[in-house]
Amino acid sequence: MASSGEGGNEGKRPPEDEGNRTIENAVMLAFFVVLVAAGIWLLGTMADVRKVQDCAAQGRRNCATIEIPDRAR
Repeated sequence: MASSGEGGNEGKRPPEDEGNRTIENAVMLAFFVVLVAAGIWLLGTMADVRKVQDCAAQGRRNCATIEIPDRAR
């Protein structure tokens, strides 16, 4: 208790670490966004494959999706 002013900065990080922490948080956020987008894409792809497999399992033919082009007016 002789000196209360000593060691006051022991628990604090230097200011230059704040910049690194911000960059790390931005990188982690970008990684999370990419991970969620990949998961959504994967779920959509799996649903399409399931539909085609269900169609083929019923013995149907031409189970592929037919895309009709828009008419130009």
